[in-house]
Amino acid sequence: MARKREGNGNHKVTVEELLQEMRRTVDGLAEDGAGRADLKLLSRTLRELRHAFRFFDGLRDRPKVTVFGSARLPPGSPAYRQAESFGREMARSGWLVVTGAGEGIMEAAHLGAGGEHSIGVNILLPFEQSDNTVMEGNPRLIHTKYFFTRKLLFLKESSGVALFPGGFGTMDEAFEVLTLLQTGKTHPFPVVLVDEPGGSYWATWRRFLEENLLERGMISLEDLSLFRITESVETAAGEIRDFYRVYHSARFVGERLAIRIRRPLAPAAVAALAGDFGDLLTEGAFSQTGALPEEADDPEIASLRRIVFRFNNRSFGRLRQLIDRLNEQDTR
Repeated sequence: MARKREGNGNHKVTVEELLQEMRRTVDGLAEDGAGRADLKLLSRTLRELRHAFRFFDGLRDRPKVTVFGSARLPPGSPAYRQAESFGREMARSGWLVVTGAGEGIMEAAHLGAGGEHSIGVNILLPFEQSDNTVMEGNPRLIHTKYFFTRKLLFLKESSGVALFPGGFGTMDEAFEVLTLLQTGKTHPFPVVLVDEPGGSYWATWRRFLEENLLERGMISLEDLSLFRITESVETAAGEIRDFYRVYHSARFVGERLAIRIRRPLAPAAVAALAGDFGDLLTEGAFSQTGALPEEADDPEIASLRRIVFRFNNRSFGRLRQLIDRLNEQDTR
């Protein structure tokens, strides 16, 4: 979700104001007497992100799916073949496939997609993690020093995530993605967990969530709507693509949430939302409108209709269910 909040009243912070704020922050570091190690970390982070923003700038018109999974799974293993097929299917649909550019699942997804449809964001480690065979020498490859900048880029630049079996890193990525979605700290996007045929990796993982987190009240039932589990590559690819069948994007405008939709909904479908998703409202109702005046900085999507409502800013699993409902609706 593009969480663009307005400033005081209808004032929108300008680019120059943001740059001035950044300069004041840097000057403040000097005033605070920040140590060399802290300044070195901040300097490297800023340089990495600046380079990455330039790198992705020319690719933002292409939808991207990020693929996570083990670097240790060998070619020919069932999960490797699944990831290769998934990469191929997404490339056929016009999507770019983003991975950490290593071996195993990452290489498989890139092999399936092919070099022209692949992006790699590799990590510099104390032990060498070489670029995979697809990304070695590929101009769509960048390297980062820090895991946190790398993970930021994976999610900031992608419109979906697919996870295959993996180790600590894959678990870290799975839980971070779901935490960000659950708390609304990132835009809504589809997450699909792909098991090998007959496999139980993600099914066992889900049972852990249900028996140890859900039953103890540490997560809500609606949080399980933030992801899907499948053994089918076709289903996995469809889950990613179909998330954008009607839904386009979302943006906060003051206290209202505007969900942009690719086609207008029938009036009866809009009216039915209040009965099924009234718990998402802090007040008022769901309405279908054109672009709001505050969205004038998004002229390329000005023609899209909006579903606008005062969101409770808490129930993001239910918000995902609302998006699923929109994607299932017949349109005028």
